[in-house]
Amino acid sequence: MSAAAELFNKIRKNYPSVELDFIQRAYDFSEKAHINQKRASGEPYFLHPLAVAHILADLKLDPHSVVTGLLHDTIEDTDVTERDVQDVFGPEILQLVKGVTKLTRIEEQSEHTQQAENFKKLLLALSTDIRVLLVKLADRLHNMRTLHCITNPEKRARIARESLEIYCSLAERIGLHKMKEEIEDIAFKELHSYVYESITHRLTYLKSQSDNLVENVICQLHHKMRAHNLYTEISGREKSPYSIWNKMQRKNVKFEQMADVMAFRIIVDSVSDCYQALGVIHQEFPVMPGRFKDYISTPKPNGYQSLHTVVLGPLNQCIEIQLRTKKMQEFAEFGVAAHWNYKECSEENKTQHDGRQYAWVRSLLDILETTDEPDEFLENTKLEMFKDQVFCFTPKGKLVSLPHGATTVDFAYAIHSDIGNKTIGARVNSRSVPLRTVLHNGDQVEILTDKNHQPSPTWERFVITGKARAAIRRYVRSTHRQEFLELGQALIQKAFTKDGQVFCEKILKHVCGTLKIDSVDDLFVFVGEGKINTRSIQNIAYPPEHQVKDVEEELDNIKKRQPTKHSMSIKGMIPGMALNFAACCHPIPGDKIIGIITTGKGITVHTKDCESGVYKVDQDRIIDLMWERQLDFLDRYTARIKLILSNTEGALSLATSVLSRESANIINFKINHRNNDFWELLIDIEVKDTTHFNHIMAALRALKVVLNVERR
Repeated sequence: MSAAAELFNKIRKNYPSVELDFIQRAYDFSEKAHINQKRASGEPYFLHPLAVAHILADLKLDPHSVVTGLLHDTIEDTDVTERDVQDVFGPEILQLVKGVTKLTRIEEQSEHTQQAENFKKLLLALSTDIRVLLVKLADRLHNMRTLHCITNPEKRARIARESLEIYCSLAERIGLHKMKEEIEDIAFKELHSYVYESITHRLTYLKSQSDNLVENVICQLHHKMRAHNLYTEISGREKSPYSIWNKMQRKNVKFEQMADVMAFRIIVDSVSDCYQALGVIHQEFPVMPGRFKDYISTPKPNGYQSLHTVVLGPLNQCIEIQLRTKKMQEFAEFGVAAHWNYKECSEENKTQHDGRQYAWVRSLLDILETTDEPDEFLENTKLEMFKDQVFCFTPKGKLVSLPHGATTVDFAYAIHSDIGNKTIGARVNSRSVPLRTVLHNGDQVEILTDKNHQPSPTWERFVITGKARAAIRRYVRSTHRQEFLELGQALIQKAFTKDGQVFCEKILKHVCGTLKIDSVDDLFVFVGEGKINTRSIQNIAYPPEHQVKDVEEELDNIKKRQPTKHSMSIKGMIPGMALNFAACCHPIPGDKIIGIITTGKGITVHTKDCESGVYKVDQDRIIDLMWERQLDFLDRYTARIKLILSNTEGALSLATSVLSRESANIINFKINHRNNDFWELLIDIEVKDTTHFNHIMAALRALKVVLNVERR
């Protein structure tokens, strides 16, 4: 059967009354538009949009979505114009194709900023039609399936990171768990191939040693259910390598310490059967404490419903069991696509369907409205999307979903930005609590407000939602602009005077023109906020005499330099004081930190949980600090680990090769103890931040020769 015939059969099966001439026109149009193009694999480019269309048809999406999949690259990558698409397929298809099409590449922007701009465009498009996101995810899935065809390893790594950081979370948000898992595992294999292979090897070994564990558990579960007149469909599998790796990082455990690498799914007829089946399981198998989750009574924000429990199954093996109805299973498999049928849904039904699905989109749009910088918007939306959820309630019983670790201030901003800005206190479960109190599932939260109150800049140190952080920053910027202006002017003038350079408006206007800043006042504000440092300005105004590159090239480099997720400085520092990092705890970006003022030494930065007795000093000498972005930054920070290796041939070589692959430079190395069984080592390494450090720790834990590894 030809690829075209196979696609048409899928569509006809899902939509028996569809006119295939419409699909055939799109097929022919796309094939002709891409006739002279090739993929990185050397295959005809048209195979890509065709594969995207197949993915959308497999999701049972409407014919308009499939047509968009066929056409999604025509405007961007061929001579086809928007007018051509509208003339042949109409305005609805044109809007969908435009929503999927990336922004024109802007040379002055860094890749990170382009990514942020593209994400903003995608979000705005899907806010009016979520099919834009479905097509974009299908496009990304096929690109990941063919990632190995790209010969440039840096490009492969960039695509893999972007997929993990953005597209997997988007797929999760609309319930496409199967697609999310596939993208995750491909990206994981590309970014951490040696860890991926280690985990898959161990899964294979576990399966070989478990004597058909999956089949035995399924057989036992069927027997238990039939004994209680419950008729079920039961399936089981190992969890994906990436999900195992993720949990190893989150819980700081080795593979052998993982409790539940097997997952089983029980499908029943009704909600009441779900709870009855759960009772049967809890009667027959020992329950792991604290591992039960009820997503039926409290669905996830994307609409996902199921009961999750972890029990001690046969052979004393921990297993996760999920219970759901057939309708819930359809949503778990297809997500929002499970009920996306444009042809058969009225406008009223579409509105009802989309309410929950669009709630998270609206929350991201709220961030967009309060964030000016694209990079900051991308950072804040990642904060909003990536964290596990807790569910709290207002005094009137309204459910508010928040990321794990959210505070009462996050709750206030989740209700409305005006409520957040005017918050003066909070009550949780009828008790007055500090504003930084972390919320838990089931908490009832009452926010106390005062119309004359203003948000404190210090709130940004403990809020974790992107919406709260963006709103606080926006308010502080608007009310503190004059303070930033005066501070920035003073900092620039001081730097110029110190180096014997003339400080005048003419020179500063030249700097503004180079950096494309509207006014000298805006330049002062950027410096006061810490977005630009004075050394960059001096290099533009007075280029160093020994500089080899010409001035224009150097200015271009400064313009293009953009902050990345690891671009850090410290907020809360006292101007002019020296900065030192404590050797006792080795703080790195991402740690919660404090500063201790020492006469003659400046400020020493410690982690908040440092065990060296920092809290015994005079409280007046302790200041709150936090990491923040800045253009000029220290790229690496020292972290210390204690590593215990089995004393086997090649063990040390394996461990150091992992550090090398993870870009962790070894700067100090000490053998604490060695005997016939193990080595105990203290190693100082250079890392970017806590995320980088946690990746390194998880990669080490994935090695069989590593008996234990911990931060010191």
